[in-house]
Formats: sequence, structure tokens, C-alpha cells
Amino acid sequence: MSKIVIIIPSRLSAKRLPNKPLKLIQNKEMILHVYETATKSNVDKVLVASPDEEIINLIKSNGGLAVKTNISHETGTDRVYEAFEKIFKKEPEFIINLQGDMPNIDKNSINFLINHMKKKICDIATLAGQIKDKNEFNDPNVVKVLTKDELNVDKFSEALDFFRLKSEHSNNLYHHIGIYAFTSQSLNKFVNIKRSKLELERNLEQLRALENKMKIHVGFSSNIPLSVDTEEDYLNIKKLMNK
Repeated sequence: MSKIVIIIPSRLSAKRLPNKPLKLIQNKEMILHVYETATKSNVDKVLVASPDEEIINLIKSNGGLAVKTNISHETGTDRVYEAFEKIFKKEPEFIINLQGDMPNIDKNSINFLINHMKKKICDIATLAGQIKDKNEFNDPNVVKVLTKDELNVDKFSEALDFFRLKSEHSNNLYHHIGIYAFTSQSLNKFVNIKRSKLELERNLEQLRALENKMKIHVGFSSNIPLSVDTEEDYLNIKKLMNK
């Protein structure tokens, strides 16, 4: 049985940057960069979950594992859960929801998250790094997480809130990284809770967990992968990775 799996939800219909999983970086599609890094981490299986045949065929033609999922899912975690049920029969103990638009994700960051989940002291675990400057602080495309304690290398703290817009908080506020680790029990609980008020207002599904008293731990990562949401992000990541 696969104890730890990574499931990467991916689709072509993103409003701000359509077809972004197939955008080329170093002559390789973005989703392939994410998939290949995931396979180098300490997990048993990596699976791409997508409603789009182009993505499915790309992953399979490169020797990977992919499954077609329902087109009408409201969130990426719903897509992950369908794949968890369909392919893994709900058997893995830990599930990593890794976003398909972070082509420079570091495998060590994934392993750091996995090692913390194995302690079984939280429902969900995620990562964050330092906010570099005022522009990043004010950028609504950069999700911020407020933690109970100051984060540093090798340390996790409890998440208190998540924001997109400017916050009145300055202490213990970090750049959130879009990767989530669940236990099988917490994933099952999460997808069966109705979408919450704050989740819908801020378009951040992790707030559903906080509003329903699920414990989210946040670990510090010195490596902050660029999440590609816009054409500008895409040009920046191409420049960065070509170096």
C-alpha cells in the first residue's frame, strides 16, 4: 500500500492564464516540471488529477501517472479527493496536495512537510517563507499567512489566518506557499464540510479548515517557489529558471 502520495490538481481553464500547465519553460511543460520534482521527493506515488485530456496524455506519454477527474469541481482539493478515492481507494495515510503551477518547487520543502505530518499533531500542514518587500506585502496575488509564533528554519507554528489583501498585522506574517498535507481523516473531513463564509469572500479554501476548528501547522521554507498566475509571473519564472 502507498502510505504517502502526492496528488497534483491541474486544469487548462484558469481565468488569468489559460492553458498555463502546458506553458513551456526550458522546452518542458510547466506541469512536467512540478511532476518530476514531486517524484524525487520521499513519497510512494505521484498522481496528476485533471479534467483535461491534453494534461492526462502529456503526463502518461512521459511515463507518469494521471487520472481524468470531473470538470465541475469547485476547488482543487475536491479534485484531489476524487483521485484519492478513484485511484488510491482512500488507502494512503498522508496526502500531499501540490499545486501544478509552481515549477520551481524544491523537493526538500516537500520532504520537510512530509516529516512533520508523520508526527500526527495537526490536521493539515503547509509552508511559508519571508515576505521580501512592501510590493509583495501589498500584492493580492501573494497569499499571506498569520502564525501564532515566529517561524524559523525547522520550526512549525499554528496558522491563525490567511489573507490576500493588505493586513494590519506585521509580526508573524509570512508568504504562504500553496502546498498542503492532509491525513486521510482530515482530507475526508475537509471535503465534506460546506464551503465557509471567509473561504468564499477571500477565495482561499484553507479558511474552511480554520473556520471549522481544524488545526493547520505552517513550516518555514527559505525557498519560495513562484506561483504562476499571470503572464507576468510566467515571464518571470522563465527568466529565473533559465538562469
